[in-house]
Amino acid sequence: MTTKVKAQKFRVRRTPRAAQSAVAQPDAEVLSPEEAIQADIRAEDDKLFDNGAADDGFGDMPYPGSAAAESSVTHLSQNPTGRKRVQGGVARTLASGTKDEEGVSGEVTPADEASIDAEIDAIRREGLSGRQLRMARRVAQKHGIAATSDFDAVRLLRKQGIDPFQRSTMLELVTTDKDASHALTTTEGAKLPKTVDNTPQLPSQNMMDRLGREDEISRIQQDIAKRRRRKMLLLAARLLVFVGIPTLLAGFYFYKIATPMYATKSAFVIQQAEAASAAGSGLSSMLKGTSFGSSQDSIAVQDYLTSRDAMLRLDSDAGFKAHFASKAIDPIQRLPENPSNEAAYKVYLDRVSIGYDPTEGLLRMEVVAADPQTSQEFSDLLVKYAEEQVDHLTQRLREDQMKGARESLADAENKMQAAQEKVVLLQEQLGIISPDAETAAIMSQISGFDTQLQQKKLSLQQLLDNPSPNQARVDGTRGDIRRLEEIIADLRKQLTEASNGAGSLARITAEQRMAEVDLATRQAMVAQAIQALEASRIEANRQVRYLSLSSRPVAPDEPTYPRKFENTLLALLVFSGIYLMASLTAAVLREQVSA
Repeated sequence: MTTKVKAQKFRVRRTPRAAQSAVAQPDAEVLSPEEAIQADIRAEDDKLFDNGAADDGFGDMPYPGSAAAESSVTHLSQNPTGRKRVQGGVARTLASGTKDEEGVSGEVTPADEASIDAEIDAIRREGLSGRQLRMARRVAQKHGIAATSDFDAVRLLRKQGIDPFQRSTMLELVTTDKDASHALTTTEGAKLPKTVDNTPQLPSQNMMDRLGREDEISRIQQDIAKRRRRKMLLLAARLLVFVGIPTLLAGFYFYKIATPMYATKSAFVIQQAEAASAAGSGLSSMLKGTSFGSSQDSIAVQDYLTSRDAMLRLDSDAGFKAHFASKAIDPIQRLPENPSNEAAYKVYLDRVSIGYDPTEGLLRMEVVAADPQTSQEFSDLLVKYAEEQVDHLTQRLREDQMKGARESLADAENKMQAAQEKVVLLQEQLGIISPDAETAAIMSQISGFDTQLQQKKLSLQQLLDNPSPNQARVDGTRGDIRRLEEIIADLRKQLTEASNGAGSLARITAEQRMAEVDLATRQAMVAQAIQALEASRIEANRQVRYLSLSSRPVAPDEPTYPRKFENTLLALLVFSGIYLMASLTAAVLREQVSA
């Protein structure tokens, strides 16, 4: 819709006319009254845009249709011999036989004209606003004063003792229609019917210019509206081609062509069997048995289920490639015949999604297939693979524990056998089974012989105490004492000195005791190794980490994908974003090239 301009348009074009030459030359040739009025109007039009003017731009030009304009025209028409002078930019009518402003009849002299110009210049220097000047003109019209300009109206009103800027004077301008009509009838007298002129009235030049401007503005507006409609049509066409048609095609595919897919969801958690150990300390003991303690195992299982190994196992056990290469699936989602592992792996990543929640320690799995039974089968197999992976993660630890216990037991048994062999070898070499028993026997013999030796010594002393001892008995007792001392010395030599190439009994005893102590130590180590082996066997038999299903896979009865409305809306947003980015890029490049 085109709205036409209703504001008044003023003429701003300067036209070189005779009025301009008249204004520029004070001594211009005398013009007729009508030509003088037109020249004055054109001169005031030229002064309209004078930036150095102190008024509102209209100067002292009388308003068309005002009392001042009509009085000036009437005055000139009644005085055909009058002349229009243009001096200092102010037009005044000088006619012989008329009354001047002071009420004296006669021709205006140059002195009077100079005094009038001086008064008008003084009023002009007062810096009155355009509103005040217009108000003065209206007050002059109300009092019937014919002024040639706004400044002249101020001058004439002041000569008559009227202040045009008083509030009371301004309020007198507001009159009702009845008062205005009564004033007109009283001032102008009886109105006679106007003679009808049958000559065709042609529009004035100003009206023609105004109509021409309005036609030109209308054409410009129509051209702008036409260009705007053309741009809107082009924009709508581009949006239809780049956004609308692709969105319609995507919606048609999702609603009519896409094969429905069924998603089986499940959730499981990896837990630890052992409780927090009392020997543990720090953060590790605090995290044992919690979801944070098994986070590494959960992440490892998640990585395994999204690996190519799991995809290949699923294909060998349930025919993953054959299922998604079936003819029942639409061409966009279908795998080609004899697909490569990489192509199948891309589909596997799209159809099998596994997420890990570290706060709860849960692994959530979603398996998508073309039918619900196949989806449940794939999900069960993947859960089985996850359990095997969990067992494999702890199998290394269990094997290491059993291997260390077995090696410790074997080493302790070998060393115990070596110690036993050493003890037997010493017994065989020395011919002594028990060094302690041999030592005890020799010590008992020495003790017995020592007792006999003491008795013999007592007997000898008794014999010697006789004043006449029996020499034979004395000699016999002395012989017994000598023999007992030799026996005791021989027995003591057996304990401390080697004889016949064999070591002394003390050395033999020490060696056998060391061998026996070594043997006892090895036997204790063997016992400890046996206990460690049994503990490792129990620990290995007990599963350290296990997988617990919190939500078992259940086949759905309705298709989960595609989500028709959501996918169509997403396609619309994607195509709109692509078009927006492309248009912005093109606009920026176009601006850079034009710059």
